[in-house]
Amino acid sequence: MNEHIQLMIDWIEDHLKNEFSLDKLSNYMGYSPYYCSFKFHQVTGISIRRYVLLRRLYLSTKDLANDRKIIDIAFDYEYSSQEAYSRAFKAIFGINPREFQLHQMPVQSFVKLTINIEEECCRMNISRKKEVEQLQNEKNELFDKDVLNILNGQVMYEEFKDKKLMGDSDYVPFNEAMCVNATTKQVFNEEFIKTRALGHHVSLEDYSKKVIDPLDNLFNKEYKCIVLWFGEDMFCQMNLLTILAYLEQWGYDGKVFLNSFREDEFKVSQTELKLGNFFSVYNEVLVNHERPSNELLPVMYQAIDIYLDLLKENNAVVKYISKNKDLPTSELMNRLFDLFPTIGYGDSQYLELINRNR
Repeated sequence: MNEHIQLMIDWIEDHLKNEFSLDKLSNYMGYSPYYCSFKFHQVTGISIRRYVLLRRLYLSTKDLANDRKIIDIAFDYEYSSQEAYSRAFKAIFGINPREFQLHQMPVQSFVKLTINIEEECCRMNISRKKEVEQLQNEKNELFDKDVLNILNGQVMYEEFKDKKLMGDSDYVPFNEAMCVNATTKQVFNEEFIKTRALGHHVSLEDYSKKVIDPLDNLFNKEYKCIVLWFGEDMFCQMNLLTILAYLEQWGYDGKVFLNSFREDEFKVSQTELKLGNFFSVYNEVLVNHERPSNELLPVMYQAIDIYLDLLKENNAVVKYISKNKDLPTSELMNRLFDLFPTIGYGDSQYLELINRNR
């Protein structure tokens, strides 16, 4: 079945700039339109039309970055008008195409699906060391001694430490998973620590040792600049939102840069951020589970959409687990990693969901 779904994906990719026809796809596959739709959704966790929509819009960001005319891009991807394309673009990315073209903000990647778990080991592995060294050559001032780099997680911290990638700067890990469990209005205070420790089922001492103590430099030293290294998936973006909320809560007035990247292809997109609304967004989204009232970077806007959707009882991941609950846990988990890369969950989050829905 995976081979058949991959054939569907390959056909869709070859026809992304043509009017989509489920009938033509089903004729190519030799199955009924219903069967193609049902099996595609069952295996990938996403509908065919949603896949086409997201792939077209993601590919269109490349054209926008190359300064192509928006109306030409709209017609290339089979939109009836520039207005129709702009509405669809804003619904997914939170800004209109012209704003994106002017400011070149990071977005979540939506790359072609590969439904072949056996080929996982053959995926491209781009050297983080080479990419960071290139950044250092371009902006050496962001690796000075009065700069703090905050990295998403202990694994990234240990890798950067072992390879001595951070120059003269200080660097610390943020070892949290803010996309799960309750949180509090204030960040990193006593109530926050108690609430997060309770959610993770660990002692206050263990939580502080893992999450709070490594951030000592953030709490006790002054820096002219803070550089935040966070992936574009939802998991990382909710961690990023928490750090940004803390910087506003603290009253930090230095420069802030975001180094955003995709985990499977370490290509960094660097953006200077302006503080001002992140604390309120943190409370709206992570505390109150509401949509934000302020405009955000597209990559964070997309992540918040995913986060709020995952709070629903019968979300896409839960549906996929329910339909495939007879699979061995390891295989099911591998499929979830492959099919939902924009979520960014780790083993523990997926294992909890699997156990809860079997």
